[in-house]
Amino acid sequence: MCGICGVVRGGSGAPDPARLKAANDMIRHRGPDDEGFFVDGPVGLAMRRLSIIDLSTGHQPLSYADGRYWIVFNGEIYNYRELRAELESRGHRFKTKSDTEAILALYQEMGGRCVERLRGMFAFAIWDKGTRRLFLARDRIGKKPLVYAERPDGSLLFGSELRCLFALDPGLPRETDPAAIDLYLSLQYIPSPKTAYRGVKKLPPGHALTWESGRTTVERYWDLPLGAPPVTRDYEEAKRLLREKLTEAVRLRMISDVPLGAFLSGGVDSSIIVALMSRLSDKPVKTFSIGFDDKKFSETHYAKLVADRYKTDHTEFVVKPEMADVLPKLAWHYGEPYADASALPTYYVSRETRRFVTVALNGDGGDENFGGYLRYFAMKAARVADLLPGPALAALKAGTELLPERDAPFGTIWRAKRFLRSALLNDLPGRHLKMIGYFHEDDKPPLYAPEFVAALGADMGSAKEYMARAFDACKGEDFLNRLLYVDFKTYLPECLMAKVDIATMACSLEGRSPLLDHEFVELAFRMPGEWKLKGLRGHKHIFKDAFRDLLPDEILARGKMGFGIPLGSWFRGPLRDYWEGHCLSREALGRGYFTEKGLRALWDEHQSGRRDQGYRLWALLMLELWHRHAAAGAEPGASC
Repeated sequence: MCGICGVVRGGSGAPDPARLKAANDMIRHRGPDDEGFFVDGPVGLAMRRLSIIDLSTGHQPLSYADGRYWIVFNGEIYNYRELRAELESRGHRFKTKSDTEAILALYQEMGGRCVERLRGMFAFAIWDKGTRRLFLARDRIGKKPLVYAERPDGSLLFGSELRCLFALDPGLPRETDPAAIDLYLSLQYIPSPKTAYRGVKKLPPGHALTWESGRTTVERYWDLPLGAPPVTRDYEEAKRLLREKLTEAVRLRMISDVPLGAFLSGGVDSSIIVALMSRLSDKPVKTFSIGFDDKKFSETHYAKLVADRYKTDHTEFVVKPEMADVLPKLAWHYGEPYADASALPTYYVSRETRRFVTVALNGDGGDENFGGYLRYFAMKAARVADLLPGPALAALKAGTELLPERDAPFGTIWRAKRFLRSALLNDLPGRHLKMIGYFHEDDKPPLYAPEFVAALGADMGSAKEYMARAFDACKGEDFLNRLLYVDFKTYLPECLMAKVDIATMACSLEGRSPLLDHEFVELAFRMPGEWKLKGLRGHKHIFKDAFRDLLPDEILARGKMGFGIPLGSWFRGPLRDYWEGHCLSREALGRGYFTEKGLRALWDEHQSGRRDQGYRLWALLMLELWHRHAAAGAEPGASC
């Protein structure tokens, strides 16, 4: 697990070693154990290493084939032992025991198609001195980040984090992209290939980039198996296949030369991962949970049930709203506006977990594989509205408006209103966006400043187009699998994977996600949606059924609880002055995004209790903190 960065010059001259070193220093938190550099002709490669496997000989940049190929690699390849054995049988010889060298040997044989054989999480760059070609690739699910910028002279900059690029080329424009900010306010994240900056892009998950002679091409190499026949029509056989494949995925992710543990939330997904780890380990698994003083947001009781059942070495932490130092740090690490509030507890649990282990497995991906979110039920139920006559729809709309606004986010009334308002929309992408969005299109006119509206132009409201493209790509799938596909292409990689990667790597902790093993994902996707969301209440039906014997009944029976935090009460209490001092300041209002009247209306509505605006206020706060701290040369506050 590392951080990487580099440059290939399109014009004359060589990369500046001092700038390469400065860029690499920006991501020291990703790899505090080692650093390495390679400069040759037009190319400069650098890496920071967090040592996990092959502690003694895994130094990068690494060369192969008498120095023709050079690589910097961030991630883990879980099938590298099998690949090495196969490659050795064909005459390849290795000088290290690392997974990195196996990538280079595959590249020598297959070129860019080497990514098709890799089972793991990765972002890497390979320089071929023979062809003077640079090849970049990012893993299928988007667990590891990779950003890049093309310069007018044909040069290419790349790195694990945005700030690397500005250190590599101080002349790279920092102009904010208004369309990216508008998307952020709708979605809580900025989707690939956009970033907050006009001149910088994210390489999308499952894509590879090739640079040659100053020209860049980007191609997709993986997608979910759209249109594939069912993996089996036998339900019991499907359960067996899921159990075998996930057990294998967990076993592969327990390979480590450093201490290893697991996040345990008390939900179905992380509980199953811990159960399988315990069966595969000959000593107690180290598990880590986080909770809040506000019991409505705390799952530690459920986590302890699983920890007791499997006799894990369990540690709990409690988050309190003492965050004046932590929030600027989060804004700095994310490098662009990011508003998923669960980033805060994820950061805290990562920081505390790193005191005990270097690697932590998690349960990410269970909801997207098996229909675990409540919105899947709501979207399925909302289809009834398509059958209603006009008068009935009008009555439904009138009833929706009568529901009170005081309920907190994720409360019963809040959920009912979001469902009903979504159901009233007559297209699937619109319904989905209404269900998941932060600021909806009808919320923006009273908030946006005229100059921001003008800057957006035709790009205003592009979130719906973004969702529509994802839905259009999977028209042939059954209803639930379409919803899952859309989340696999939008919310999962762009929001959840970004959250986990940044929060864990900020603390030099490696996170591993067995439920996002691409072979497991493909297997699950090729099962009928009705097996996953049975009727309107059976969330994760086949997944729970396959592992029923491993979990306490209380875990199986409990409802879905998101990794939320009590923002509503925090913004009326300990974070009240903090938000007001930042978001209503002259500095913030001078950025030209929002009207003071619109912001104050939102703020006053929350303070009065007329409506809980906690998650929108959080999005506005993180946008302002990004402006203030993302450009900082050094991380704000103390390190993890």
